[in-house]
Amino acid sequence: MKLLRFGEFGKEKPGIIDKDGKIRDLSSHITDINGETITSENLKKISTIDLSSLPIVPNNTRLGACVGNIGKFLCIGLNYSDHAAESGMDLPDEPVIFFKATSSIMGANDDVEIPRNSVKTDWEVELAIVIGKTASYAVSYTHLTLPTNRE
Repeated sequence: MKLLRFGEFGKEKPGIIDKDGKIRDLSSHITDINGETITSENLKKISTIDLSSLPIVPNNTRLGACVGNIGKFLCIGLNYSDHAAESGMDLPDEPVIFFKATSSIMGANDDVEIPRNSVKTDWEVELAIVIGKTASYAVSYTHLTLPTNRE
């Protein structure tokens, strides 16, 4: 099941990709794709829908952030050896944990707004994991080694 959000910024609707790669509008079944709607129960319900019965979303429609109504965006920095090396830093003994503003989350093809007077803008992509249940102290981390070739 491939879920997504589509539409104008701030007014995204839930969608699903069918077997032919077409985006279908799920808004008649769920209000959004977020922590409240992607429960086990709702995912089971969605899996029973005849996707061909759902309206097709036009190809040129904007894709939004994959999940809406985000409460927290926790990040772990210097979490693999190449990242530490390119930063000129040693691997930390413990994860470097920091927050990102949820306003920095954007759609797949949205323009990146570079701050006024910026002289160096770094780019990065975050891998996010959505925890579908209320959790406390649910931290797990692994040191990864990823390729640094960015071409």
